[in-house]
Amino acid sequence: MKAIRIDAHGGPEALRLTELPEPVAEGADVVVRVEAAGVNFIDVYHRTGLYQNPLPLVPGLEGAGVVSAKGPEVKELREGDRVAWATALGSYAEKLRLPAERAVKIPERVDSRTAAAAMLQGMTAQYLCSTTFPLTKGQTCLVHAAAGGTGLLLVQMAKRKGARVIGTVGSEAKAALAREAGADEVILYTQEDFLAAVRRLTGGRGVEVVYDGVGRETASKSIDCLAPRGMMVFYGNASGPVAPIDPLLLSQKGSLFMTRPTLFHYIADRASLEARAGEVLSEAGAGRLAVRIDHSYPLAQAADAHRALEGRRTRGKLLLIP
Repeated sequence: MKAIRIDAHGGPEALRLTELPEPVAEGADVVVRVEAAGVNFIDVYHRTGLYQNPLPLVPGLEGAGVVSAKGPEVKELREGDRVAWATALGSYAEKLRLPAERAVKIPERVDSRTAAAAMLQGMTAQYLCSTTFPLTKGQTCLVHAAAGGTGLLLVQMAKRKGARVIGTVGSEAKAALAREAGADEVILYTQEDFLAAVRRLTGGRGVEVVYDGVGRETASKSIDCLAPRGMMVFYGNASGPVAPIDPLLLSQKGSLFMTRPTLFHYIADRASLEARAGEVLSEAGAGRLAVRIDHSYPLAQAADAHRALEGRRTRGKLLLIP
């Protein structure tokens, strides 16, 4: 089968198309014919070595496809079932072997590309605004990269909870997308200092929570956007890891809270995975959650997808199609 493999950490050129043996279903695992694989920043971190994994490595944690074989211990899935996943390394391939307990069935009204695009970023947005900082009516949040894959979903979910949403974007085209998703206010950080804008839009008070997947470039000002006892949520490193922060700073800035969550801990057990994925996929299937696919690349063009993602040229989700 064809797959993308990383033999040494590096730039997008490290993603090489190669031939690998087809996986075999054993034990409690299933083999899935991949119909679409999601491209995420965590894949970039695996490629560069920011997040360490043994090499050689087939990247990609997210995708959707059809079960082609199952191990003898698998009870809940059958050959032919349509499934999606978000924590199975090796998704940049024509076929993938993964634990059956990490796969969820795709509702009939959701196509495979939408499922692949919604799983990782959708569940991330879901846990951020429902569990990490449970937004309630009347609160105000700041969402960085509001026109990105996670940002667009987070804006929609935050609005459904009754929150006021302020988003940051880098262009007028992205601003239009953020507004379409429901953002009440959109700041073009290329034209206006987002900290000054947030202070102006909140009457100087600040926001209850900042959802920041950008990292290094926005960290310091993001903290200054918070109201007293607000929460700083760093959930990604698109611009690089955040520099160390002295806990005393949180006291000085208003007894703030800070967390660095990751999806894996929020779907660690089967019940949590089914609940979060079920909500995201059912909302997408019902048309209440718009999942925007920016571009689909052939598997062989994985490097181009990474370049687009790292260059912040995306407006929604990127997919690889084997």
